[in-house]
Parts: sequence; C-alpha cells; structure tokens
Amino acid sequence: MDSRYTDLTNEIKAAEAAAAGSKEAFCELYGKYRDRLYRYALYRLGDPSDAEDAVSECVLAAWQGLPGLRKPKAFGSWIFRILHACCAKRIKDSVRLRENMQRIYTEGGSGPSDGGSSPASLSVELTEALAQLDEEERSIVLLSVLGGLTSREISEITSLTPGAVRSKLSRSLAKMREYLS
Repeated sequence: MDSRYTDLTNEIKAAEAAAAGSKEAFCELYGKYRDRLYRYALYRLGDPSDAEDAVSECVLAAWQGLPGLRKPKAFGSWIFRILHACCAKRIKDSVRLRENMQRIYTEGGSGPSDGGSSPASLSVELTEALAQLDEEERSIVLLSVLGGLTSREISEITSLTPGAVRSKLSRSLAKMREYLS
C-alpha cells in the first residue's frame, strides 16, 4: 500500500508539473499510461494502426488540454476520457465510411470486400466475446480491465452512476463468460 501511495503522490506531482508546462513531466505520465492506453484502443477499435492513431490523437489533445486539468490526481481517468472520445470519433467515422462505401457499391460501383479482420495478436475467442457486447458494455469492460479504472472514474467518462457502471460491468463479464464457456 505504501508503494501505491508513493506512486499516486509522484503522479500528482508530475501532473501538476505537466499542467504548468513541463514536457518531461508529461512524458513521464505518458510513459506510465502508454501501454494501457494502447491496449484499450486496440481492443476498442480492433486494428493496431487505428489504435496507434487514436492514442496519438489522445496524447496530443491531452498535451493541449493540460492547462485545463483541474484535478491532477484524476489524470488517469482524464486521459482515458480523452481516449474514449477519440475512439468513439474513429468508430463513428469508420461507420460513416462503410455506409458510404456500401452505398457506392449498391449503386453500381465496384465496392471493397469486407475487410473486418481482427489483429492477429488478439485471441479470436476474446474478440468474439467482446463482440457479443454492445458499445457501452464493451467500453466499460475495456476501461475497467485494460484501463484499470474504478467504477467512479468510468462513471465520469460514461456519464453513468458508479452503481450503474458496476452493474453493467458485472453483467457484461457474465455475458462474456457465458459466451466463452
């Protein structure tokens, strides 16, 4: 427990320094969250290059928005909220592109083949289990499992109550377990 307290204290100090303009402090924070951000984006988007792009957008938006960070101790949930929005925008743009391509294809053009392949590094079963969930459920599971966020932090991102987050997380994990069994 002492180690977590020290880590949190160091994170708060780094977030304060980054908000004051320290690039080094921001890089330190990014280093701490880099892998979790990427994994969240990868599972949410399903494509490594899309995940990298979403994380890049997130990091740029975080750097630009740092002066507005009101609670340095909430840096983790704050940066995941940004990534959540970046991923949602990419998904929305992807759906719009698919719809446009489908429209072009059905109107007589030669459309692309379905390119919905999963990254080789993800287990097929896990990807399929995640696909059983709706967008909100998938997001909650990924924020919790990959992001390591608490129900309170997830509630701030999703605008649900912490109790609703816990309930949805529990039901979503049960759905996944049932699918995987």
